[in-house]
Amino acid sequence: MKKVLLLLVLFQFSSYSQNKEVLYNFTSIPQSSLVNPGADVSYKFYFGVPVLSGISANLGSSSFSAYDLFADNGVDFNDKVRNVINKSSSNDRMVTNQQLELFSGGFRVGGRESESYISFGMYQEFDFFMYMPKDLALLALDGNKNYMGKAFNLGDLSLKAEVLSVLHVGFHKKINKKLVLGGRAKIYSSGANATSTKNSGFIYTGQSTTTPNMYNQSISSNLELKTSGISKFTKDEYEGNVAKDIAHNTFFNGSLGLGIDAGLTYYFKENLQFTASVIDVGFIKQTKDIETLTYKGTYQYNGANPDFLGSDNPENVFDEFDQAIPRDTLYNKYTTWRPVKVYSSLQYSFGEYRSDEDCNCRGQIQRRYLNDVGVQFFAMSAPRSPIAAITAFYKRSIFKKLDVKATYTFDTFSSKNIGLGLSGTLGKFNIYALVDNVLEYKDVSKANSVAFQFGLNFVFQNKED
Repeated sequence: MKKVLLLLVLFQFSSYSQNKEVLYNFTSIPQSSLVNPGADVSYKFYFGVPVLSGISANLGSSSFSAYDLFADNGVDFNDKVRNVINKSSSNDRMVTNQQLELFSGGFRVGGRESESYISFGMYQEFDFFMYMPKDLALLALDGNKNYMGKAFNLGDLSLKAEVLSVLHVGFHKKINKKLVLGGRAKIYSSGANATSTKNSGFIYTGQSTTTPNMYNQSISSNLELKTSGISKFTKDEYEGNVAKDIAHNTFFNGSLGLGIDAGLTYYFKENLQFTASVIDVGFIKQTKDIETLTYKGTYQYNGANPDFLGSDNPENVFDEFDQAIPRDTLYNKYTTWRPVKVYSSLQYSFGEYRSDEDCNCRGQIQRRYLNDVGVQFFAMSAPRSPIAAITAFYKRSIFKKLDVKATYTFDTFSSKNIGLGLSGTLGKFNIYALVDNVLEYKDVSKANSVAFQFGLNFVFQNKED
């Protein structure tokens, strides 16, 4: 148990937020429709380079960096872990998200005059969410000797993890000059899931004021871990390859679910734009290789502190504990909900660019702007309370087919997150690269968070576009 809890603490280092603030409304990138299916994009058709069209990863921590744990400064590693735990809060939230787009594409429907588009694709995704289990980490690291009279909160343990694939198809249409609407349907296939978010209870040890060697210990436990697609890997008779089997389950034999995205773009004026989207409103019915472990009950011990490692023969104490708080295994199906993401933005454009070649192919001059500035809002559902962020951004068209975007984001993970994005198209070939927290790249080991996204596409326009 001690090793498990410490591993959970260390996993906090690979956690960050699912906010894709640089990609959002960066409409020269086809993948921007994944965070707003109602984005105002325009193309004849496009397709992503298989496996290379969208690669993203987020790594970070809200309370410490790799340097805090692995710095070569002569401090004992256990002391480093202890310092990290002490300065953390049980409300510190750790989130990680990784995506790999396997294939993607989109095309205009209804002819050259149409402004309706269909997009489709499939991607693999890994999600992890955990609150810092501070009380349990302290108990695992130090024991209860120095914490007489303290109740360790078992409710600190709250986590979710999942590997899944997502097959999706979307449609968006420009209703009129002011409004663009879009939506996307998704089929989820979960290869592995672990959920433990409704825990409660405490571990309390008190010492008699009159008899120093007499103790009273109270444990109230309501712990539950639901898993799908995992239990067979824990069996002694399992001889397969875990990575291969999870991949097979993810794409061919997973628990299935459904979800939707929706979004819009609205122009108050030609150069004043509002956007909003809601992503991953959906669920997965966990039905494959399901197992639920529970530890529920209460235990009360009064007497001398038993020496479990010595010759005090504590079998009776263990038996009493097992009877009071038994481990039960259930095999009931359960439903998990995807973390819902909400985006919105307000954008003002200026610096009009005029060219005789600019045309929307309907006999009208299409006005373009060199500069966009504005604010974005992001929120994501979480077990206790939502995660939120606000972003200021500036976007510039350097050339007709070369755009850059800079962002400054304030959230619970960082107050100095500066992001940069670049999207360029040479002929039909589009390449983009997006990074967050660029100031931290001078010494990544001291960074609380690092995120990037990269992709390659082929984008085709009508000859007049």
